[in-house]
Amino acid sequence: MNIVNAEHVSLAYGTRTLLDDVSLGLSAGEVVGVVGRNGDGKSTLLNLLVGALEPDAGAVVRASSASIGHLAQAEEFAPGASVRDVIVGGEPDHVWAADAYRRGVVEHLLAGIDLATDTGRLSGGERRRVALVALMLGHHDLVVLDEPTNHLDVEAVGWLATHLAELRDRGTAMAIVSHDRWFLDAVCTRVWEVHDATVDAYDGGYAAYVLARVERQRQAAANESRRQNLARKELAWLRRGAPARTSKPKFRIDAATTLIADVPEPRDSLALQRFAVTRLGKDVFDLTDVVAEVPVRTADAAGPDAAAPDTATRRLFGPLTWSIGPGDRIGLVGVNGSGKSTLLRLLAHEQAPTSGRVKQGKTLRIGHLSQAVVELDPRDRVLDSVTRLANATRLETGRDVTATQLLEDFGFTGDRLVTRIGELSGGERRRLAFLRLLIAEPNVLLLDEPTNDLDIDTLTVVEDHLDTWPGTLVAVSHDRYFLERVCDVTHAILDDGRVVMLPGGVEEYLAGRRAAAPAKTSASARSTGGAASSSAATPAAAASGLSAAQERAAKKELARLESRLTKLGRSIEQVHHRMAEHAADHARLTTLQAELEQLTDEQSEAELAWLEAAETLE
Repeated sequence: MNIVNAEHVSLAYGTRTLLDDVSLGLSAGEVVGVVGRNGDGKSTLLNLLVGALEPDAGAVVRASSASIGHLAQAEEFAPGASVRDVIVGGEPDHVWAADAYRRGVVEHLLAGIDLATDTGRLSGGERRRVALVALMLGHHDLVVLDEPTNHLDVEAVGWLATHLAELRDRGTAMAIVSHDRWFLDAVCTRVWEVHDATVDAYDGGYAAYVLARVERQRQAAANESRRQNLARKELAWLRRGAPARTSKPKFRIDAATTLIADVPEPRDSLALQRFAVTRLGKDVFDLTDVVAEVPVRTADAAGPDAAAPDTATRRLFGPLTWSIGPGDRIGLVGVNGSGKSTLLRLLAHEQAPTSGRVKQGKTLRIGHLSQAVVELDPRDRVLDSVTRLANATRLETGRDVTATQLLEDFGFTGDRLVTRIGELSGGERRRLAFLRLLIAEPNVLLLDEPTNDLDIDTLTVVEDHLDTWPGTLVAVSHDRYFLERVCDVTHAILDDGRVVMLPGGVEEYLAGRRAAAPAKTSASARSTGGAASSSAATPAAAASGLSAAQERAAKKELARLESRLTKLGRSIEQVHHRMAEHAADHARLTTLQAELEQLTDEQSEAELAWLEAAETLE
């Protein structure tokens, strides 16, 4: 059943057309990831689907009985409303917490937030979490999410992906705008790419979308060679990087491997490290017995007649002794509030440790991208803000680029070059701040949530620049795809204040968090009627709703189809050989061509059947 349909929809702002004659729809259980550059109309498309905007032409039809929930980019709460009012309509804790589902959502996303708190006193990240929880508890038929992973740590993103996958399996439809490629791959069944006032649809998650987009570009977009090369490079990472990002049909693996056969590894780590030593020397950062603490209030409700402020502190991490060398590429993870941003400020000497010492090398030129991007003057113009730093620079690939060319790489063209910074979107300001860091030619980069508000195309440009950048990199990010793609090693700030290296990366960190979870998690799982243990026993069957016998039958059918596809591939190859042998015999060629077309049709039918059978096990 279709929940929402957009029929020949068009919408323009001023002289710019964002959507032109777009038709699409969402059915029950379908999860669509919406991707595209900042400003191309992703959020506009979501607002049309939920009815927050009306199209200039065409119509959006919604099922009359369907409940639609919307997480917008900005949260609006009633004045004076508490967190409890927003998420459960003010129900007492003993009422709503008796529901294991609602209790689990609140525990995972609102840990550490007092439900009696006035929403007007929440931080931006806390407001985002509250709005997300309210949406998750709404039991909607269609959930529309605009950047749901913003302000979530990597553990919360993983939990949200699992939770949304469960909702998908129950029939909830979703449309999701996100720059988090791991998240899109984990949740989505289709991808909509919004560009040039149109929407292209792709089957599968993000990895399948990258493959399909590259194939289309190879056939029809030779003039977009730079964009194509970036996409092929990302595809190479998907095939060579951390395994199991998505299930891929076996008969597509050879095609993908051939496609990236001439694509080099994303970066030569050894060569970059040798170059980094020449730029940085042997010493970059040396931390000795460093302790970082923050002040806390023990009585939040203290009024004007309260005594002097409490000077209690909470330890974030330490004592920490750590050496960071030239060319190190370090990803840093940890729960929100664990001290990741504080550690970056300590490295940059923007903040002093509570105790201990942070020593910097003598030749460091540090580029620090903070979350706030406060270093940009809103009155300045885009091009002027860059050319004031440098009119040109030489990339580590040896390519000389002007400021204008680099701005074009990062999506600033035409009128956007002379736009005032205060008029840019959040994503555009983030993009500009990162570009300014690069053109200043730092040899150390400290990146605090660099992927926030960036579209996926811009992220691939950022990653491409970092591939050839020789220096020391420390990146804090909840985007595990970015961390795996750009960093060579991952460290975590743990609950006990230790900073440890994770040979297994983000997966090791999440596994450790799950193992350390309190016993109440097990009790909560038991209260759901054994669903969790059933899923653990037979994950494929539980996720798809199949019985054990049905699962065996589905796997047998997959094996039969794979064997059939292998035979068809050999037959097609033999026909090609015979056609080469009889190149001068036109009559024979006509017969062989008919045979080839029949085999190709059979192969297409078998591939479709394989995909349908595979979907029953997902």
